[in-house]
Amino acid sequence: MKIGILTNEYPPNVYGGAGVHVEYLTREMAKLDNGKHVVRVYCFGNQKQDKNPEVTGIDAEFKYSVKDEKHRKFLDTILKDIVITGSVNDIDIVHCHTWYSHFAGVLVKQLHQVPLVLTTHSLEPHRPWKVEQLGSAYYGSSWIEKTAYENADGVVAVSEAMKNDVHTLYNVDYEKIRVIHNGIDLNQYKPTFNDAVLDKYKIDKKIPFILFVGRITRQKGIIHLVNAIKYLKEGIQIVLCAGAPDTKEIGIEMEEKVREAESKTKNKIIWIPEMLPKEEVIVLYSCAEIFVCPSVYEPFGIINLEAMACETPVVATNVGGIPEVVVHNETGLLVPFKSKGTADPEDPEKFSKDIADAINSLLGNKDKVKEMGIKSRKRVEEHFSWTSIAKKTIDFYDYILKRNKK
Repeated sequence: MKIGILTNEYPPNVYGGAGVHVEYLTREMAKLDNGKHVVRVYCFGNQKQDKNPEVTGIDAEFKYSVKDEKHRKFLDTILKDIVITGSVNDIDIVHCHTWYSHFAGVLVKQLHQVPLVLTTHSLEPHRPWKVEQLGSAYYGSSWIEKTAYENADGVVAVSEAMKNDVHTLYNVDYEKIRVIHNGIDLNQYKPTFNDAVLDKYKIDKKIPFILFVGRITRQKGIIHLVNAIKYLKEGIQIVLCAGAPDTKEIGIEMEEKVREAESKTKNKIIWIPEMLPKEEVIVLYSCAEIFVCPSVYEPFGIINLEAMACETPVVATNVGGIPEVVVHNETGLLVPFKSKGTADPEDPEKFSKDIADAINSLLGNKDKVKEMGIKSRKRVEEHFSWTSIAKKTIDFYDYILKRNKK
């Protein structure tokens, strides 16, 4: 079959889990059945690739007059979606990733008369903090997302939690939704050690460290982790691999919170304010004592798979799809999360202390940490390979195409 993949992120322009998902999914789908499926990727950027998967980057620009500067990114997205719609050619099915591509997906469905598939990497109603980033354009992105789900012929939910959210928020029939988890490249993400990487970032090789990797955004809970540092046992390092702040304001807040944390602990805090190359991040995962994922909203959490594949146990929030990845007391620990109706925890200080308590319970228990790490790798190997996920996705396309012909 000929598959159209619509996405904002595609290498080298990847900054989140959705981009990682699309990169590996398209690569594996192009390999299936001796390459008989043609995968055509339409993305934001200036990429170009003629071999399977074929890649067409859309780098359209226009100088808008805007009421609010925060609207510019939204309007830029709509422009790129329109150009993508005109660029799509010869496909049997169109598959969209994140709201950034949904407007194009709805148009392609109508103009090409092909089924529309969406993957739920996140849902706008559960990300109210996006108002800080988009202003009132957040209501535009929410409308586009709602319209896309109302028009979708099939929905891939990356977790059971997301399946229920899609049904509840957008009244999508359960028969249209299929749970297909995210995956991991097991050959790439594996225990890998390189002292030069630790030296480069001034991480002391003799002192254990905990690790955070992710964007500076409300969703990832990084501020709550920084607030937890004052409760952590002495004798460790805290490595925060955190860059790409959603807004200037949250970037400033992060700087203030890190300075405050440094004044309240004897532990060394190493903040790397950038998104690092995969090969360096893999070394950090492998060398870390514990990986910490304090997300307040996480539809799945590829980041946890990456750490687990490197034999590192995870301390993570018990939200969204995370419990389908991290097995409590086996591959890590899950921290309870009570919301006050928004993304914020009911009691922020208690949440930060609970994160610290979970980390502290593992620190110094090398046998437990090692056992959890081994079980983490085994779980990833058994359940989350990209090859099996690609096969399941192609099977879902086939099911949708056959159902639409009836």
